[in-house]
Amino acid sequence: MSGTFLGMPPFPEAARSAVGDAQLRHNLRRATHTIRDKRAAVVDEMGEDWARLRARGAAVKEHTLRHLDHYLERLEEAVERAGGRVHWAADADEANAVVTRLVRESGESDVVKVKSMATQEIGLNEALAEAGITAYETDLAELIVQLGGDLPSHILVPAIHLGRSRIREIFLEEMSRWGTPAPPGLTDDPRALAEAARVHLRERFLRTRTAVSGANFAVAETGTLVVLESEGNGRMCLTLPRTLISVVGIEKVVPTWADLEVFLQLLPRSSTGERMNPYTSTWTGVTPGDGPREFHLVLLDNGRSDVLADTVGRQALRCIRCSACLNTCPVYERVGGHAYGSVYPGPIGAILTPQLRGTASRAEAALPYASSLCGACYEVCPVAIDIPEVLVHLRERVAGGSGHLAERAAMAGAEAVLGSPRALDAVQRAAGLLRGAVPRRLPGAGAAWTDTRDVPEVPRESFRRWWEKRERGKA
Repeated sequence: MSGTFLGMPPFPEAARSAVGDAQLRHNLRRATHTIRDKRAAVVDEMGEDWARLRARGAAVKEHTLRHLDHYLERLEEAVERAGGRVHWAADADEANAVVTRLVRESGESDVVKVKSMATQEIGLNEALAEAGITAYETDLAELIVQLGGDLPSHILVPAIHLGRSRIREIFLEEMSRWGTPAPPGLTDDPRALAEAARVHLRERFLRTRTAVSGANFAVAETGTLVVLESEGNGRMCLTLPRTLISVVGIEKVVPTWADLEVFLQLLPRSSTGERMNPYTSTWTGVTPGDGPREFHLVLLDNGRSDVLADTVGRQALRCIRCSACLNTCPVYERVGGHAYGSVYPGPIGAILTPQLRGTASRAEAALPYASSLCGACYEVCPVAIDIPEVLVHLRERVAGGSGHLAERAAMAGAEAVLGSPRALDAVQRAAGLLRGAVPRRLPGAGAAWTDTRDVPEVPRESFRRWWEKRERGKA
């Protein structure tokens, strides 16, 4: 498999292939249900406080997005006051060029990386490779994916689609090409696999002088960046190198430390099912004698300003990357993350990717339809993103484009009928008279719908007609 999602088939084709993989479905079902159950337990124990915390998180995010220009300027001032440097990147090309230049200026040809979806979004690893710079992933799951020449398929657990035996094979076959090899007698016991990764990464941490990270949050009040992770590898990246470069989406800013406290409760419970995150690292600029000597913050737009302009779609920018929506989604559970053809899989990817990339291509235009609209994703979202609402909104956008004339004509006809009591009555009467002529399988484009559903039975008379008769009988 290639190192990029570009060129992958659209969701319908990829999903059709994925549902035929019994091992993939088994891995996904077991992992998502385990995480889902853990989350439910720690959320339920909060009782009504969870609903209040969720509402507060949504309100903070919505306020920040409405005043994003103000808080980004405050963040820039605070970071530079603390000794860091801020760089603005309008798109992926600008961000990659900035990071490449900064790495070259550091005199290094290798970098270690904290798990970062923003850098995956812009294809930073590939851009660095073209410049002769090797990026080493240090998150355990990201390391597995990188060694295997694979792609992440989950926000929280990028290697969720792989079993332990396959991970063992990857370590034995590939680790030596990237650094310290795996021990010859390696088993597929999780502790043995983790130890092999620890030994492999430790040598890399100790000799690499430049690191690249993302951030879960950026506090405008103080210029502080925050990374939450579960292994401690991120902390090694954030403290040992001389130069630290953080690529952060502009939507990650929060106004104050008091606001941050809300998300430090919401995120661990929603993502890993823990009350408190194991490793929460914060850093503010540079401090002589402690941590990196240089800190650079690259603020990434890459389509986010366009999303912000959409009053319905901008809900997607509230996302704190917890992955709760993936773990509860019946579609994701059956097809996995690769089917979405994007760094952002699952329900959040189905609404975020088409907004960041646009819906001109078949791949992006298909994503808003990668959902049953069951609403489970909205129920578990810690910042109350109404994903079904945005999906319908984006479907309307897709349907309004070229190539959907039949759908637009059908909607126009429905509007004419439903907007006129006389027209509706006439259609209902005609349907009642012709109810025996309704086919069990619709022709043309409707055939795909009736292949998996029964055509609803048409009643002999409409409710309105029945009600009129009932009222006349009372008179």
